[in-house]
Amino acid sequence: MMIDENLARLRAHHHNVHRYRRLLATQLSDLERAYIERRMSEERASIEALSQDTFPFSLPMAGRAAAEAGQESRHV
Repeated sequence: MMIDENLARLRAHHHNVHRYRRLLATQLSDLERAYIERRMSEERASIEALSQDTFPFSLPMAGRAAAEAGQESRHV
């Protein structure tokens, strides 16, 4: 049951990030943009923390492969 609640929270945080991305694509004052960027950063931090609590295992090979792919794309 706790996993279901955490998944619902993760979904809500992802929806919020998506909404903030859409808002950042509009015309905003500097103050509004700074507020939305801060909120989006807070949502991402919440996603990270909740993900660690919900899925405490890690996949080091997957993370390493993604990092290496990112480095390769910069060299191209």
